[in-house]
Amino acid sequence: MLLAFSTSSSNAVLPANITTLHEKIGVSKNIATFILSLGATINMNGTAIMQCCATVLIAQLYDIQFSLVQMIEIISMILIASIGTAGMPSAGILMLGLVLQTTGLPVSGIALVLGIDRIVDMFRTVINIT
Repeated sequence: MLLAFSTSSSNAVLPANITTLHEKIGVSKNIATFILSLGATINMNGTAIMQCCATVLIAQLYDIQFSLVQMIEIISMILIASIGTAGMPSAGILMLGLVLQTTGLPVSGIALVLGIDRIVDMFRTVINIT
């Protein structure tokens, strides 16, 4: 978790996770490699949480209201977008641009989130790999 926090990269932590799962927990190397590689790609829960929070924040700052149906659509799109997010530092902010563009929010709202993204990215990566 410390390595993930300091690198902000799910993929950078993958070899250490595979070794830990194989040596300390006793999972076979083939299974550990398959599961953790798949999980590093699709398990982006921290990214999905950040994108939801950032989208709501930007919508509130621009005084844009969403209906319940629109919120469900946004959440569904964010979940799908987070699956496709790369396991590298600040990749979630790029996907946030896609989400904002699709929802009709101003993409310039990213500038409001970008200032704290590096710190948030560290915690987001810990959530993703845990």
